[in-house]
Amino acid sequence: MEQKTRGGSRVRQLVPGKSANEVVANGERLHEGLSDGRARSDGRERSAARSANSFFYGDETWLILVGGWEATRGEQGIKDWENKRNELLSWTDNSREGRWTGRNQQLHCYKKTGAVACVLVLSVQGLYSPSDDVVDLSPSNFDREVMQSDSLWLVEFYAPWCGHCQRLVPDWKKAATALKGIVKVGAVDADQHKSLGGQYGVRGFPTIKIFGSNKNKPEDYQGGRSSQAIVDAAINALRSLVKDRMAGKSGGSDQSRQSGSGGGASKKDVVELTDDNFDQTVLNSDDVWMVEFFAPWCGHCKNLEPEWAAAATELKEQTKGKVRLGAVDATVHQVLASRYGIRGFPTIKLFRKGEDPEDYEGGRSRSDIVARALDLFSENAPPPELLEILNEDVLKKTCEDHQLCIIAVLPHILDTGASGRNGYLEVMMKMAEKYKKKMWGWLWTEAGAQMELETSLGIGGFGYPAMAAINARKMKFALLKGSFSETGIHEFLRDLSVGRGSTAPVGGGALPKINAVEPWDGKDGELPVEDDIDLSDVELDDLGKDEL
Repeated sequence: MEQKTRGGSRVRQLVPGKSANEVVANGERLHEGLSDGRARSDGRERSAARSANSFFYGDETWLILVGGWEATRGEQGIKDWENKRNELLSWTDNSREGRWTGRNQQLHCYKKTGAVACVLVLSVQGLYSPSDDVVDLSPSNFDREVMQSDSLWLVEFYAPWCGHCQRLVPDWKKAATALKGIVKVGAVDADQHKSLGGQYGVRGFPTIKIFGSNKNKPEDYQGGRSSQAIVDAAINALRSLVKDRMAGKSGGSDQSRQSGSGGGASKKDVVELTDDNFDQTVLNSDDVWMVEFFAPWCGHCKNLEPEWAAAATELKEQTKGKVRLGAVDATVHQVLASRYGIRGFPTIKLFRKGEDPEDYEGGRSRSDIVARALDLFSENAPPPELLEILNEDVLKKTCEDHQLCIIAVLPHILDTGASGRNGYLEVMMKMAEKYKKKMWGWLWTEAGAQMELETSLGIGGFGYPAMAAINARKMKFALLKGSFSETGIHEFLRDLSVGRGSTAPVGGGALPKINAVEPWDGKDGELPVEDDIDLSDVELDDLGKDEL
């Protein structure tokens, strides 16, 4: 027997002649058989599928409409049963009415010529009810509730038949209750309201978007699906919204995309580029630019997004803003996309002033992007400056502004003379040039000039010259144990670069006090002038006499 649904499609009877209890019981057993078969071999899985076809469908083709999706016969049938089993087992037996009902579906059982027949049909109810703290959104109220609102909104686009959506329901409800009065939480049945889902590039379920101050450019949420992760992301987005308002950015975020993960990287260091600002911002700049051309609906672009954001922040710190990362929504700014021949997403191009753009063909992890950017930067960058520690500001600024600061304590000028000291400084400059892409700070001082610094770093035990590398963020340091030569220092810095070598906490847990000293004048040292001693009044005849 067949029945017509509203759309005119046909739904076949499910297991004619079988009671609802038999359907559920046998479905459970077959599900267990399928799971057991998967654990063993494909042959067992096929056997379970054949059993499913035999029990449920006989020799007939099974055609059942579930949310517009059709499944047929053996293996596909048992897979559909696996997806639906949890719903079936949770249904309540309304025996007087002769049907089993659930949230989204009903198993109708009826008698005909003495036999019981059952059909599975889809109800039109969504996943959320009016009693939930989740606001039901549709084309009729979306503009009023979300777009015209001053509130921050988290909106889930779902399909009632989607298993992932169904599993998200309790956490989405819990998050909505926790955020009540703080952040609005809504849901759109995008299977029913396809136009609304299409408007925001929804290609899969569930899709979650954050509507912040700029409602026309919602941000994709890509964090965890626990209630805690959702709440954390909402609070982070709310904090960003408040900061934007404090900064007078009433027009919303200057980014068209931003990760919604509570622990994800911020997009604040990725520059949004458009048809209007591209030439002035990129082509007329002296900085090195890496530009991503993306499409909001592109899955690979979404995967790249947190890596791109993290790389942008790291490069901003390491290059002092001399290497910048930007992003172009190529679906909006089609003039730029056409100019640079963009045919796929994401496409990344490298821009340096006066040169033709290059295609980036490296990896898409943060480390890959940073490594390539630093290579570009270091090709034309001058070596870092080697500074003498003359006061506290020199030490503090150099160590706090760089990931590492390399400090040499050179012998006293009287011990080496100008030529000896210049030899040590030349070795340091060669190493600074060799490791310039690391963007480290480089400092030196004379032995004895900064005793508190030497004490905090344990310098002196190995004699002079000595060298230490300080990580001011962690307040840890490492000492050069080898020779103060190009080879010895290279081995020391190479180990630091790959995370090897022993470290110790900086003495006192903070940068030490620094004495203000005069800069070295580049000359040999001079012995101090000793005062003449007048011995004219000393009676030498009395020096050898003993006194009683």
